[in-house]
Amino acid sequence: MKQLIIILAFLVSVLGMAQTETLFEQGVARYKTANYQEAVTAWMKVLDEGEHSAALYFNLGNAHYKLNNIGPSIYYYEKALQLDPGDTDIKNNLLFAQNARVDAIEAMPQTIFKRWNSRISGVLSVDGWAVAAVVFSLAFVVLFLLYYFSASERRKRLLFATSISCVLLLFVTLAIAFNTHSEALKDKPAIVFAESSDVKSGPTLGSEVSFTIHEGTKVQVLTIEESWARIQLANGKDGWVPLSDIKQL
Repeated sequence: MKQLIIILAFLVSVLGMAQTETLFEQGVARYKTANYQEAVTAWMKVLDEGEHSAALYFNLGNAHYKLNNIGPSIYYYEKALQLDPGDTDIKNNLLFAQNARVDAIEAMPQTIFKRWNSRISGVLSVDGWAVAAVVFSLAFVVLFLLYYFSASERRKRLLFATSISCVLLLFVTLAIAFNTHSEALKDKPAIVFAESSDVKSGPTLGSEVSFTIHEGTKVQVLTIEESWARIQLANGKDGWVPLSDIKQL
């Protein structure tokens, strides 16, 4: 009975994969014939099936860009970039979509330490820094054991110095891993989907309008209260917008 359940589960998963593959290819065919809305519909069905990939998000971004849906196109390019940060095609197409935005917001200047920290922590992902810490910890253990059992005085000095270096690198990688993880938790980006959205001083319709943002603008979500989100722009300005006007990445 248990084997039968496993076989049935396997068959269901295979059929599901075949169905999503068919839908994806249908979307590609619709896109090639310039039926961009139909392509979006097919690819959204793939998403509804729980399938996520950089290629799927990239194609959705392309189709929405062709439909002049700037907000959704930027959203899906950003989603694709999250899964494949090094893809140049995604970066280039995202840049084209960003150039079509109404808002041109300059980011606040960063301090030298902040720039240095961003460059260092950006070399690896959080998991990458964690793996590096594990590698250095194992290297320390191995080198220390070799040092302990070594008979040569010269070799002992070399192994001791190398093991201490591994300890120092272990603490550095751990610090970077925790810092990167902390920054990732605070990073809650969203894309404006509304054609325009009035940013208010408070989470109520009667609050004063501070400024207006437009479709495609990337914001950081600071907090959410019922149907309102407090957002912050790259230039430091912040305020409240209806939660329905944005879509979190």
